[in-house]
Amino acid sequence: MWCEAVRWRERGELGARRFETAARARRTASLALSNRKEFTTPHNGAINSLQVDLTERRYLLSGASDGSAAIFDVQNATEYEAGFIAKHRSILLVDKQHENGHKFVVSMAVWYPVDTGLFVTASFDQYVKVWDTNSTQVVMDFKMPGKVYSAAMSPIATTHMLIATGSADVQVHLCDIASGAFTHTLSGHRDGIMSLEWSTSSEWILMSGGCDGAIRFWDIRRAGCFLVLDQSRSQLGRRPPFLEGTSDKDPLNSLQPSSSSKIYSAQQRTGKSKKQSHKLHKSQIPGHGHIQQRLHPGLSSSQNCATAHYGAVTGLRTTTDGMYLLSSGSDSRLRLWDIDSGCNTLVNFEAMRLQTSKPLQLAVTEDPSLVFIPCMASIKAYNLWSGMTFQTFRGHYEPVNCCYCSAQEQELYTGSNDMQILVWSSTPAFTEMPLQEDDGKRQTDFVVDDDNWSD
Repeated sequence: MWCEAVRWRERGELGARRFETAARARRTASLALSNRKEFTTPHNGAINSLQVDLTERRYLLSGASDGSAAIFDVQNATEYEAGFIAKHRSILLVDKQHENGHKFVVSMAVWYPVDTGLFVTASFDQYVKVWDTNSTQVVMDFKMPGKVYSAAMSPIATTHMLIATGSADVQVHLCDIASGAFTHTLSGHRDGIMSLEWSTSSEWILMSGGCDGAIRFWDIRRAGCFLVLDQSRSQLGRRPPFLEGTSDKDPLNSLQPSSSSKIYSAQQRTGKSKKQSHKLHKSQIPGHGHIQQRLHPGLSSSQNCATAHYGAVTGLRTTTDGMYLLSSGSDSRLRLWDIDSGCNTLVNFEAMRLQTSKPLQLAVTEDPSLVFIPCMASIKAYNLWSGMTFQTFRGHYEPVNCCYCSAQEQELYTGSNDMQILVWSSTPAFTEMPLQEDDGKRQTDFVVDDDNWSD
């Protein structure tokens, strides 16, 4: 099948974008526990957070339950075991022995999005600290009113340097690195806030998931949330595409248009979509005039009490295109939301068992086609649109807390309560192609078979 795809691309029958997607999907399908790379962690507690920097995409930052944070170089190994296995030791470690180290659990560690000179750690000791990577010193710290469960920085922000923090307190606090002070707080949740996620399409939009089961959308330039997700408000299927490609001529296109897209295209041809939707909107909403349409969700008790999960929202992750939001809850449910409409897409993800007492870090491929979910001691990869289990990764001995998918290295990193960081890569098996005795030839064969040119 792959050879046919290459021939289709050579003849111009397969577009470059779809060929790239197929190559990425093939490599993701071959993910397995790496036998060529491993991390030697200095942590003496559970790994709670993993993130690769957004600029160089080279340094992996981890936070652990023993109050420590470490940085690893994922590209250059510290040493080689038996001349083959690349061992990566931490190149920076901040623990309790440090004069400014955290006293309790480090719940979240995130990179400063602009460069690797700063990183942020959040802890159960009620402090959020900003570290200088070069001097390993605290540049500034922020005292919170409770245990800090989550911290996040916008990956696309150009006009602000805000750290959003979620804690046992019912408010989201925004910390400004530029001034070293709190800018404002976002009130609306009725219980602690376990997960936070910035939009990947707007630097002003923040999403928060609370222990009250609610997911709220905030525009940090205005007071109050502007959207509360409701699990009972749903739409079936994916959003219709903006541009129709040459699907009939594409040999790899096995996806049929959904019923919603068929209705959408039929309405476009008849020219009745705007009138019908306008009439339907008026008939469904009580009241008249523009005042009813401008009602804020916080002013409506029914909308303000809406819940996204039956229990705490333990994880949030947006897709790279900023169109969809994934959420996990203590009810062991995973839901996919259309951000534009705020509707539950009703994707039925197969049964899973999730941790209920701590936040979870989800990971999504760039396509996006797969989502990686920590399911107790294993990691499950689900098809984002069908909800079917694509693959199950088993290698940890205790519950997994975090996943991070590196597009640069084409690898998956996972952290667990067993204090280990495992690497899952699409390393080719030794039996895939014959190897020569010459070391240089062996190296060339690995590169060719691993589709390095598709990166």
